[in-house]
Amino acid sequence: MNNVEMMPVNSSNVSEVGYDEQDQIVYVRFLNGSLYIYKGVPKHEFDGLLNAASVGSYLHRNYKNVYPYERLE
Repeated sequence: MNNVEMMPVNSSNVSEVGYDEQDQIVYVRFLNGSLYIYKGVPKHEFDGLLNAASVGSYLHRNYKNVYPYERLE
């Protein structure tokens, strides 16, 4: 994870998120413990996720089927 700082978020589905600005990778840990990465995400998109009223809805609307992702854990 390249020492990416994970920040807790207030969400019914997501526990924490982090961003690797150099590689443009967003890390998303869900409440069930699974960890996903989303690749090629610009900084403004991560800021949008971090500040969204609903993190889960924002993730679904702005990330899913937009950025390639994979499950790490």
